Amino acid sequence: MALEIKQSLRLSQQLVMTPQLQQAIKLLQLNRLELAESINQELLENPLLEIAEETTQDVEQAELDAGAEPESEVALRSDGQESEAAGDDAAEVEAAPEPPSDREVEVDGQINDEFDWENYLGEYSSGGSGYESIVREDKDAPAYENMLSSPPSLRDHLLEQLSMTGLGPDELRVGEAIIESLDADGYLPLGVEELAQVSSTDTETAERTLKVIQGFDPSGVAARDLRECLLVQAMELYPDDEVLQRIISDHLPDLERRRYQVIVKKLKIDMDRVAQALDAIRCLDPRPGQGMNNEQAQYITPDIYVYKVDGEFVIMLNEDGLPKLRVNNFYRESLALGGDAEAKEYVRGKLRSALWLIRSIHQRQRTIYKVTESIIKFQREFFEKGITRLKPLVLRDVAEDVGMHESTISRVTTNKYMHTPQGVFELKYFFNSGINRFQGQAMASEAVKERIRRIIADEDTSKPLSDQVIAEMLEREDIDIARRTVAKYREMLGILPSSRRRQPLKGFGKPKG
Repeated sequence: MALEIKQSLRLSQQLVMTPQLQQAIKLLQLNRLELAESINQELLENPLLEIAEETTQDVEQAELDAGAEPESEVALRSDGQESEAAGDDAAEVEAAPEPPSDREVEVDGQINDEFDWENYLGEYSSGGSGYESIVREDKDAPAYENMLSSPPSLRDHLLEQLSMTGLGPDELRVGEAIIESLDADGYLPLGVEELAQVSSTDTETAERTLKVIQGFDPSGVAARDLRECLLVQAMELYPDDEVLQRIISDHLPDLERRRYQVIVKKLKIDMDRVAQALDAIRCLDPRPGQGMNNEQAQYITPDIYVYKVDGEFVIMLNEDGLPKLRVNNFYRESLALGGDAEAKEYVRGKLRSALWLIRSIHQRQRTIYKVTESIIKFQREFFEKGITRLKPLVLRDVAEDVGMHESTISRVTTNKYMHTPQGVFELKYFFNSGINRFQGQAMASEAVKERIRRIIADEDTSKPLSDQVIAEMLEREDIDIARRTVAKYREMLGILPSSRRRQPLKGFGKPKG
């Protein structure tokens, strides 16, 4: 059969993801801090972008100058449905009300978001206190933010104590090896033999130096296990309490498993004495190094604020740290002038990129606003009365309500937090499965978890409730739940089983015999 070359025409549909659309999808799933970082990066890379108060007229005029039809590259539709070019991942443009901005201040009927900080600081520092002259004379003084001090670390704190012990060179070398080997909780993961090998000394010197380090502050530091950590603290705080020291030394596993009768029989003491020892052990610190951990707590900054005003919930998007962008007029006007064709094409490309970024940011804010409105509509009882009124909700419910695809809702609710009258919650917290009820509507799984937590919090610690008993109690409250589901939710809440929640009852009396 002879081979031949011929041309044919064929129609087909395929998913097209333009770079601009990929950028819009990426911006949609960023939280506020990540968005601010992305914007700052674009400001560095695109000379046509600048920080200023931009208006819709500026953007439309810039689009005309760029020779592009507004929003034509992704075929976005105002009805909220996915475009043919992008399929499920198209970001929808909605006719949502613009979220209010809290960064503008109204003065004498006019909006003014600029303030002469330089003049303000100059007047403030010229009060005749002499401070201004001191700062100006010291030209090489460090910046104020670099003068902040941080608390000493566990390592520095222990090394300072080691330097004041008067130990010899060998002991100092072992002590430094011990301090450098401690983990974040203050425990020593090395044995005496390993410690002697690391510090090139004998085991007797290593053991002797370790005892010295274990006497440092914080008490219990450099212990090799929990038993040794608690025992060191007990010997320091309760030096005359031999019963407490024996319980920690020989019966810590029995305490963990709530086998109090075993301790009573072996030590020949009554239950009151065991209860007293248990109270003392609860006051000890099982992680002595954590108190001097220099890691700063990471506070959550909400992306959305929801307030109740006159019986209605008001939504405010957190725009702190988000610069307002506009197109640089100098470069935009240069397109109308004659010049090198290659340079004009470069400017036109950067102009399109700048316009798309501005539109994508506005579109992202409108989408978040719409999704938040829908969540409030579905979970209104939660916002008014708390976690126990949380309802089952899935992404499809919100997607159908706002006319978007589930993938878009998933991106909007990823890694974003909402400040509500009930506290700060991740947006995905409001989406959860349901637990059936014998009568009426299903109950959200998070609400069931909260109910289990409250039941256990109110139980008699001497007779803790089993998972089966809790399941029966929930059934009497019209909640259809199995024992294994109660056990799963209890474990998710970080609550121990009933056998390990039991506490000794004071006044139990001495054992028979």
